[in-house]
Amino acid sequence: MDRINAGDTAWLLASAALVMLMTPALGFFYGGLVRRKNVLATIMHSFFILCLISLQWVLWGYSLAFGPDHGGLIGGLDHLALKGVGETPSADYAPTVPHLAFMAFQMMFAVITPALITGAFAERKRFKAFIVFTLLWATFVYDPVAHWVWGAGGWLRGIGTLDFAGGIVVHITSGVSALVAAWVLGRRAGLRQAQAEPHDVTMVVLGASLLWFGWFGFNAGSALSSAGLAASAFVVTNTAGAMGALTWMTVSWIHKGAPSVLGAATGAVAGLATVTPASGYVDVPAAVLIGMAAGVCCYVGIQIAKRLAVDDALDVFGVHGVGGVVGVLLTGVFAELAVNAGGANGLLYGDPGRLGVQAIAALSVAAYCAVATFVLLKLIDLFVGLRVPEHEEVLGLDITQHREEAYTL
Repeated sequence: MDRINAGDTAWLLASAALVMLMTPALGFFYGGLVRRKNVLATIMHSFFILCLISLQWVLWGYSLAFGPDHGGLIGGLDHLALKGVGETPSADYAPTVPHLAFMAFQMMFAVITPALITGAFAERKRFKAFIVFTLLWATFVYDPVAHWVWGAGGWLRGIGTLDFAGGIVVHITSGVSALVAAWVLGRRAGLRQAQAEPHDVTMVVLGASLLWFGWFGFNAGSALSSAGLAASAFVVTNTAGAMGALTWMTVSWIHKGAPSVLGAATGAVAGLATVTPASGYVDVPAAVLIGMAAGVCCYVGIQIAKRLAVDDALDVFGVHGVGGVVGVLLTGVFAELAVNAGGANGLLYGDPGRLGVQAIAALSVAAYCAVATFVLLKLIDLFVGLRVPEHEEVLGLDITQHREEAYTL
């Protein structure tokens, strides 16, 4: 029988709390980026998802993601309402901590992933449509993909996909879905006439800093133990985040002639997102290169997106979609068994096929998310309606959707 390790349990529970903090931190990050008339509605997206998906996860989401496998595609319903998920460890996932602790840790990943998408449709989506979309997307997109990559018997896990902390499961799913959502909803009203500038960059920096803090639980906690691998993932995460911020600021400085505070904050998030799949498989020099790649690729991705007709309001695809794909592919390049004996060697360490496996995983998940998100949004638009009327959008969602204002000065 597997024995519970007190140190591992304490670290995993602390990491779950750190990841929980990331969702309200995301609310601050996104809230500062929108216009003043939409800040409450934007923060509410993240806060409400914390409530909604916490219930969805314990009732059926965890069972679909981590329940007994069905054809490599989905978990069973054996763990509905956490049936059989108790204080004894799970041999399939975390043999040294209570099964409940592993479930709680994974719950926080399930919470923040749909919250990331909200930045793409900020300032124009009906709250009722947002609720329905979040619940359906978590059930039909996040839970199956989590099973494919992390679930015992999942088909992507079976072909050897490396995703230590969610480059595929969190960032590619949310980033691609965000792009589709922005395209289906269309551009914000009046955006061509008045540029939508962030209303509070200080709030953005606060949110980014808290996200960075929580990311230590996100990545280092994914070691599922308080041993050397957690320490390695911790250092690698910080290194890539710092390099992402420095690179983004430098590129934007060259491009626009000034060192942007907003750019530094966004670059840090891009670096952290990009290193997420690699964090438990690569060393520090690789993390420096991954952070640099994040700063360049994500910045360029956003500039390209701005030239297109898709209004990804808060650049979710550029940061998380592009960052997720780049990170997953670079994991196939820089991964080494010397860092994690439970992983694999990448292209630079003698296994060129590893890059192909990572590419298959990234492309298949991106394709599934794009199609599934499109179908869900079209059905919701048919039965509920996606966008608020234009006059309500002009007034702002704080007043029209919630009858409240963020600032009363």
